[in-house]
Amino acid sequence: MGRRREKAGVGPPVRRVAVVMAGGAGERFWPLSRKDRPKQLLRLANPDTTMLDDAVARIAPLIPPEHVFVQTSVHLLEAVRASGVGVPPANIIAEPMKRNTSGCLAYAAAHLLAVYGDGAEEITMAVLTADHDIPDAGKFRETVDAAMQAAAEGPVLVTVGVPPTRPATGYGYIQVRAGEGAGEGAGEGGVPAALPVAAFHEKPDEALAKTYVDSGNYYWNSGMFFWRISTFLSELDTAHPSISQAVRGMADAMAARDDAQVRAIFSGLEDISIDYALMEKALQVKVVRAAFPWDDVGTWAALSRAQTGDAAGNVVLGGPILIDCNNCVVYNAQGPDEMAVGVIGVDDLVVVATKDAVLVVPKARSEEVKKIVQALQERDARQL
Repeated sequence: MGRRREKAGVGPPVRRVAVVMAGGAGERFWPLSRKDRPKQLLRLANPDTTMLDDAVARIAPLIPPEHVFVQTSVHLLEAVRASGVGVPPANIIAEPMKRNTSGCLAYAAAHLLAVYGDGAEEITMAVLTADHDIPDAGKFRETVDAAMQAAAEGPVLVTVGVPPTRPATGYGYIQVRAGEGAGEGAGEGGVPAALPVAAFHEKPDEALAKTYVDSGNYYWNSGMFFWRISTFLSELDTAHPSISQAVRGMADAMAARDDAQVRAIFSGLEDISIDYALMEKALQVKVVRAAFPWDDVGTWAALSRAQTGDAAGNVVLGGPILIDCNNCVVYNAQGPDEMAVGVIGVDDLVVVATKDAVLVVPKARSEEVKKIVQALQERDARQL
């Protein structure tokens, strides 16, 4: 991979980089999402652009494209590069195999150390996702700027918390001290403040989620992170030293262009999320309140929030015909010229038709689409 920029003395020192995580399978969006075209390469939140396009475009005015990296999986590498997302092709990288978000971010940190060379540990790294609906890009960048400033100023890991609008059970929650909750958190000049995190909480049941929302001291965990690479490594030295050792080992192997050694080190990593491996154990963690509307586009039901529906609350794509339906999501991937799709007399239903598959599921159970994907995998079906 080679070392460049600071070591070569070319241009000003790099202070900020962004890594967009784009390796997920998006199985809950089957049958539109497939193994070679997952949801980050689909037009879901925006009918004109893919989720990944939106993610890169949102951060680009704050961090130049040459310092924005897209990390995906090996089997998606060429598809992501071919998609034309707005970063240099060399900045689209692939981890050797699945090792959860801790493996993803370990690989990304190693890559940055190898690419930027001397002084790279003091670069502030933004970790972003490719599957969120964030319609106010300006407020998003304002929040990210505040989070990156907080991460650059001290040895602290920073995340973004979203003020909850409903007792969602599909998200993790971030707890702050009483009086520093979702209605507060602005610093001087209206810049979002970084507040100490009291605790992280896993996905709750509905009753517990309601107590979180009612208390005003909890945020949704957005899955976005900000840290100096040196802080990331020093916190891992305490919380999960095998990962920090792997980062340093992979960085050396990458700089030496020893792909076999990189793969060998990476394959030895534990399959564990960054939340479990680091964030819940770290000594210095802060949260910045999101100043922007946010939604995790995780299931077909989320399209009812991401896109404008008709007078009956139906979100329709691809020209389907709906009669006496309410609050449905109907997606005709082939379009009306290739396939006619009709739905009559149903409420709160998801219907998706592609050239080789049809999905029908209540919106309330759209999380369970993965079960169909698992059953198809057991059949070794071609519709995956």
